[in-house]
Amino acid sequence: MTRDVQEQKVLDGVPQGLFIAGEWRDATGGRTFEVEDPATGEALTTVADAGTADAVAALDAAAAAQAGWAATPPRERGEILRRAYQGLVDRADELALLMTLEMGKPLAQSKGEVLYGAEFLRWFSEEAVRIDGRYSREPAGSGRLMTMKQPVGPCLLITPWNFPIAMGTRKIGPAIAAGCTMVVKPATQTPLSMYALAQILVEAGLPDGVLNVITSSHTGAVMEPLIRDSRLRKLSFTGSTPIGKRLVEQSAEQLLRVSMELGGNAPFLVFEDADVPAAVEGAMLAKMRNMGEACTAANRFLVHESVAAEFTAGLAARMGALTVGRGTEDGVDVGPLVDGPSQAKVGEMVQNAVDGGATVLTGGATVGNQGYFYAPTVLSGVAADAMMLNDEIFGPVAPVTTFGSDDEALAMANSTQYGLVAYAFTRDLSRAMKVAEGLETGMVGLNQGIVSNPAAPFGGVKQSGFGREGGAEGIEEFLETKYVGIAL
Repeated sequence: MTRDVQEQKVLDGVPQGLFIAGEWRDATGGRTFEVEDPATGEALTTVADAGTADAVAALDAAAAAQAGWAATPPRERGEILRRAYQGLVDRADELALLMTLEMGKPLAQSKGEVLYGAEFLRWFSEEAVRIDGRYSREPAGSGRLMTMKQPVGPCLLITPWNFPIAMGTRKIGPAIAAGCTMVVKPATQTPLSMYALAQILVEAGLPDGVLNVITSSHTGAVMEPLIRDSRLRKLSFTGSTPIGKRLVEQSAEQLLRVSMELGGNAPFLVFEDADVPAAVEGAMLAKMRNMGEACTAANRFLVHESVAAEFTAGLAARMGALTVGRGTEDGVDVGPLVDGPSQAKVGEMVQNAVDGGATVLTGGATVGNQGYFYAPTVLSGVAADAMMLNDEIFGPVAPVTTFGSDDEALAMANSTQYGLVAYAFTRDLSRAMKVAEGLETGMVGLNQGIVSNPAAPFGGVKQSGFGREGGAEGIEEFLETKYVGIAL
């Protein structure tokens, strides 16, 4: 297709090479791979395809810059982050268009992500000057105890395609604030947003070698040598649980500090005393942010049998009224899924549920003859063994099942290997607290469909990973504690 002038201008303004030691360069051997427009299936552009030598060069740069960066005054690190925050805000429209082109989400959602991602830079700009330790008297009185916090060291940050800027700033922000250098590997589907973020950080004054960005179409082979390199001290990954498990195994050789934000299977509980219209609104936020392509997306709608008909009808009406189309077009609510395999997986899950007796209330099919669109879908009567109740859907599909008691609701909600987030709607404070305490998740949304907030700790339990991003806890992931015993 022919792109309009503004789209082409945005694409032309983004580097297409690797960013190593403050320079943009080609991959060894000049290798490249294509970045696809998920709305059309056509290539947007080509970018550098790093090999092992390129990855090692990036770690070389990070290791060489570590000592100097760690010694940089916290205020200076914070001011760089603050300037980068302002750079993202000032260029929000341009960055939103870039993100929509490579990822597919509607422009309004893309701009929302840019501004949300910017907030991580602002938050951690303020945390940079609050890194502290403690000083106390030794219990026996014969000496003093002192602790200090120091940067972990060079980090490898692997980010996903679904939130290409926000997941970048959520990792890069605390690393910079703590005094760590880094190698960043963005997803192959969405490297352009990370390139643009790197440009803004450089413009904000980030020294050469502190941030290095490499793109590669064969991630595993290129990342493994870095993970096994003794100079690397921290690994942070957001992605699928199977890949996360493999990375944890590799990280054991060097006993790396590891943060894993992995898969989810979020339950959305609606109790009999809930404000049902409010629950429907919350469900739309929890399900349809990013076309459902989010680890925090509501995956299972567990509704009390007394309000199931009202809730399901309301949700189906709202989902059925959404407009599907290219994210750059006016009035579009739902963009394409990120690629062909994602579209095929969603279709397979819906067919599996229908074969098991589920009823399609709206949607249930692909849309159009190009790109990777799938209609917003609501299913009722989904069997307990259906694929979509046991694995992440990562698409605009809402399966509804019912429960009869609070204990049954909690048992259903917790009957998964995952434990990232859960949502619960009830007007009973006592029930709300009991449910929040009983849910086996790292986060809970009470009467709200969004939990993500830069000032709050984000992360899960069980096979949804470990470690926290954001909040006061986020910077701790990039700091080591050193104890000094003082004799008097």
